[in-house]
Formats: sequence, C-alpha cells, structure tokens
Amino acid sequence: MGAKPRIVTVGAGGRLGSALMRAYRDRFTIIGFDHAQLDLGDQARFRDVIGTTDFDVMINCAALTNVDYCETHREEAFLVNAEAPRVLAEICEKKGARFVHVSTDYVFDGKKKEPYLEEDSAEPISVYGESKREGEKLVLAAGRSHLVVRLSWVFGPDRPSFIDGVLKSAREKDHVEAVADKFSTPTYTRDVAEMLQNVVVAGVADPGYDGILHLANAGSCSWQEYAQWALDCAHAAGIPLKARTVGAISLNDIKNFIAKRPVYSVLSTEKYQRLTGKSPRDWRDAVSEYVQEVQTKL
Repeated sequence: MGAKPRIVTVGAGGRLGSALMRAYRDRFTIIGFDHAQLDLGDQARFRDVIGTTDFDVMINCAALTNVDYCETHREEAFLVNAEAPRVLAEICEKKGARFVHVSTDYVFDGKKKEPYLEEDSAEPISVYGESKREGEKLVLAAGRSHLVVRLSWVFGPDRPSFIDGVLKSAREKDHVEAVADKFSTPTYTRDVAEMLQNVVVAGVADPGYDGILHLANAGSCSWQEYAQWALDCAHAAGIPLKARTVGAISLNDIKNFIAKRPVYSVLSTEKYQRLTGKSPRDWRDAVSEYVQEVQTKL
C-alpha cells in the first residue's frame, strides 16, 4: 500500500464530512460522496457506486441525525442508520478495505455519572439512539477490522449547530437561555479530523484499531456552560452581542422535544490516548478557536 491511503468519505457534504474533505485533501487521495451523489436510502445505487470505486479506507459520516424526526420515522431511521452501514461494511469487507463508521453518544441512556467507556453497556432511549446502536452492531459483525467511532456534540463551520444558534440569538436578543442539566462534550470537527487521521493512517495496517473508539475534545459541560463560554469568547473577540449571559433552564422545560435525550453522555477518550499517545485538547480551547476563526467573519 502506498504512503497515501485512498479514502472514500460518505456524507461529504455534512458537518463532519466537509471537514474531513478539507483536512485530508492534501494528505491523502480522497473521494467524497455527498447526499445527492450517494443516498443511503437507495441501496441499489450505492452498491453500484461503491462497488466500482477503489479505496483503502471508507469513512461513513452520513446518517439521519434529526433526533425528533427519527422518533416518528422509525423505519427510515433504521434503513439509513443501521441497514445502510451494514451494506457499506460488507462491501468494504469484500474489498479488503477498512470501514470507519461514525456513531454517537446517544447510544447511552445517560444514567452514568462519569465518562462512558467503550465497554459500557449501550442502552439507547430514543429511536435515533436505537438505530445508531443497531448500526454499530451490524458494522462490527460485518468485518473484524472495522471501526465504530462515537462522537458527541459535534460543531464546525460547514453546517450550523448549537453554538451557531446560540451566538445568532445573542446577536439578536437581550436574553438567551440554555439547558443546565444535560452534560456532554462539545467536539470540533477540525479536531475529529486530526484524531481520525491518527487512527486511520495507523489503522490501515494496524489491526489494533478496530471495535469501538470514543473521540471527543477533553472536559465536559452543560449546554448552558457551553453557551456561556461561546458568548464569553465572542465578547473577547469583539463580536457585538445583545446578550452577555445565558440563563438556565431544565431539559424538562423544552416542550417541543419529542424524543428523550440522555442527560449525561460524556465520552471517555482514555482508549484513544492509550492507542495513539495523544491527548485531545480541551473543548474550551476548541470553541475559542472556532469563535475567533469562524464567527468573527460572519
């Protein structure tokens, strides 16, 4: 195998997929398929497309991620989040290629009060979480060298997320609120790209990089703490805001949520650190960089 692995990114137009395409285009030979080019709901189409593409590694970033939509569209959620990844994993297995499948902290029920390990029992409490957990199991059953990567609270410049909504509201309103009793770790797509590179490059030849792996920035916070830090960073960067503080509300106060969310889903990255010898940077540093480099240009 050459020095530059051939990588296929599925979901290349999404928040994470776009970041991978940008980060890897000068490092690897990379091909990206966005939703228009590769719809995971159309198995015949993606079997044909992937089956005729040569690659060493496939990273699947595509998913049906609207948690509340999934709750009322169970069949579609399982088709996209479970059945499609299984087929992709089987294609990769036949090609002798590694398959890296992106999953979520929402596979956990949130009852634990310390960071979740890869070995902890996954007990999802929503259809979205159920479909993603089923996808994990099907992918791992399809190939012994496949890798499931769980992420939490992903943010980045390519698609709006929680941080973008909070800062937009703070620009327009005098009062901003966020949930104070739900905890995880904001994770920057730029950092995920770097962490995945450490896994993908070594993982092409190293069978030790398989199974389940948690990737996240370091530390943890509530949505309120996340939002407050984003506003503090924006103020320090000179971004004009109407709101300077974030009020606290409870998860139970969000009446438009259909699906249940885990109240605690912090992911331990001890395994990643042990495998690579590298430590993720703190979420606060990642958010500060994002605000300085992205939000100041809006």
